[in-house]
Amino acid sequence: MFIELIKTIILGIIEGFTEFLPISSTGHLYLADEFIKLNESTSFINMFMVVIQFGAILAVILIYFHKLNPFSPKKDQVQKRQTWNIWFKVILAIIPSVVIGLPLNDWMDAHLTSWQVISATLLIYGILFIVVENWLKNKQPQVSDLDSLSYKTAFTIGLFQVLSLIPGTSRSGATILGGMTVGTSRFVATEFSFFLAIPTMFGASLLKIGKYFAHGNTFTGSQTIILLVGTFVSFIVAYASIKFLLDYIKRNDFKAFGWYRIILAIIVILYFVLVK
Repeated sequence: MFIELIKTIILGIIEGFTEFLPISSTGHLYLADEFIKLNESTSFINMFMVVIQFGAILAVILIYFHKLNPFSPKKDQVQKRQTWNIWFKVILAIIPSVVIGLPLNDWMDAHLTSWQVISATLLIYGILFIVVENWLKNKQPQVSDLDSLSYKTAFTIGLFQVLSLIPGTSRSGATILGGMTVGTSRFVATEFSFFLAIPTMFGASLLKIGKYFAHGNTFTGSQTIILLVGTFVSFIVAYASIKFLLDYIKRNDFKAFGWYRIILAIIVILYFVLVK
């Protein structure tokens, strides 16, 4: 059990660190599974990989609790209305993922979770980050604060989020790229990506747990501990990761993440072609 907990902590660190950085937490977790295999059933591991994202959701909620709380007594009526508008935009933006993702969820789990797909998406979106940043280098963003984000733009970012259904894409990467492409600042695109994560990842976690139990599975005592530890570690590391990213983008662009994705994709390809 001790070794399994060590593995769980490592996976929780990977999830928490990569969830909100545009480098694909799912891709990293599935690649890590090549070397850090939990001694559990495949169904439990697949569920675990998604559900520990709940810790990352809690980190966003904690950091942005006041900003996202429309009932805060510290807000006046205008501020409360602005908060509700943020939530309405978030709800509108998750509709494409729900409509497209739910029917295809099982098929994508069965056919797209492979090193070929993950390495390809890591590479493609790594290149796109560099291309988009170069394209926007001398352009001023049209949307520099969340209140100026229109419902049309929010929905368009939601369409980009659909791309993240493919493993290795990165939900935050797709939505941040989408936001920047349609005229938002890096900061607005990043914050809106965080907010989109709350219902998206919460829904994905519930879906995975529901399917896990629907197939007749239950949690043993050790599995419950593994799930709780992974979620807690994910929460702690995600909190630090969010703080880091918010500070980083105030002075830097996303090219470094693009290069990281490209290098990782090359390493993955070389490993599976030459070593595996």
